[in-house]
Amino acid sequence: MFFLLTLPFRLFFGVLFAVLLLPLTLLFLPFLILRVLIKSMVALFVLPFALLAAVIGIGVALFAVSLAILVPLLPLAFVGFLVWAVVHVSRPVTNF
Repeated sequence: MFFLLTLPFRLFFGVLFAVLLLPLTLLFLPFLILRVLIKSMVALFVLPFALLAAVIGIGVALFAVSLAILVPLLPLAFVGFLVWAVVHVSRPVTNF
């Protein structure tokens, strides 16, 4: 309700300050365009390095996760290797 009561004053002063500050904003417009241009050039220069760092980080993270999953399975793999070795040694040698 308070917003609706103050709406005419807000509109009047908003338009008044917009008209008064228009020359000032037009004066600073080239500097704002230059700022956007410089920021976009820096972004285009930095973007490949940021993407490369992200890809390397994802690769390291995937390697760490796979290592964290596979390291606890090493004892089971060793037991499997021992079973294979025992079966392989006990098999008779056949020469053709």
